[in-house]
Parts: sequence; C-alpha cells; structure tokens
Amino acid sequence: MALGDREQDEQVTLRPMRADDWEGIHAFAGLQEVYRYQAWEANTAEQTRKYVAEAAAAYEDPSQTRFYLSAARPDHHIVGLAQVTIHSSEWRCAEIGYTVHPDHWGRGYGTRIACLAVDFAFGELSMHRVEATCDPRNIASTRILGKIGMTHEGTLRHTMRLRDGWRDSHMFSMLEDEWSSRNR
Repeated sequence: MALGDREQDEQVTLRPMRADDWEGIHAFAGLQEVYRYQAWEANTAEQTRKYVAEAAAAYEDPSQTRFYLSAARPDHHIVGLAQVTIHSSEWRCAEIGYTVHPDHWGRGYGTRIACLAVDFAFGELSMHRVEATCDPRNIASTRILGKIGMTHEGTLRHTMRLRDGWRDSHMFSMLEDEWSSRNR
C-alpha cells in the first residue's frame, strides 16, 4: 500500500448517516462475509434504502437513543458505518458497533471507525461506560477492540442464534477515565 493510501485511511471520519448514503452502504450490506457473525441477513437494495432513510431521519429526533454514523474518506467514499446505542441515560452506558466494507479490510479502517465511535460515545454523548461485543470467531474484531484500549471482560455464552447455531459474545468495555487517559 502506498503512503498516500495509508494517510487517507487515517482520515476516515464519522458523520450522521444521510439518506443518500444508501448506495455506499448497500455495496457491503448484502455481502455474506459482512453479516457472517451477525443475526441479520443480506439486504435487498430496497431494505438498505429504507434502513438508511430511517436511520438518517432518527438522527434529528432529540429523544433518540441509537445514532447511525457513516464512515467516509475525504473523497466522500463510504467505507463502513458505526452505530452507538445508549442503553441507559441514567447510568450513562452505551454500546458501539461497526461494519467495514470487505474491500477495505486490513487497512486500518475498522480500528479507526471503532475508535471514532468510542470518541463519539464519550465526547458527544457524555457516556461513563462504553461496551462492545463480538463473536469470538471474529478474530479481526476481537483485535480491533483490544487495540483501541477496550478491556475484555469475559465471554457471554449463547447470546444469539445465528444461521450456524448459537453464538457466544466476547464482552469488551471502556470507562470514561480510561478514555480520558488514552486521549491525553
């Protein structure tokens, strides 16, 4: 990879999902390798268009608890997405999730997107605790969550049923003071 490519990877930003992002998101939403460890199946173009339109509209709702963010390069190319879900406003706890187009796997996008999602949860939403889960078979995601400074708290057994049987989930978290220390 050329240096310019790596610099562009590091410039990936998160922004509120917009209705016109649907084509960029659909480019990976229907790929089997993307949903392999997820409960959802491949999306049709219409399903993706509806999902993105609803996510974009929800961003404007002041009572929302789920924030959908598109991950874009400086050239506006969508390379993935992130979701931040507030589980408890009272206890200031949220969960992050992220997806990266397979064409961009292994280039640092997943790490950057996950890191930005954590920053959004703490910085914009003032959370105290941020969680993430992943299928233990998803080695790349397990590495990403450790790399961004999340603590592996354990493995929850049989948390969801996938096409190939019950899935366990690695549980990761980061606390507000750990995030503050990381950013100093």
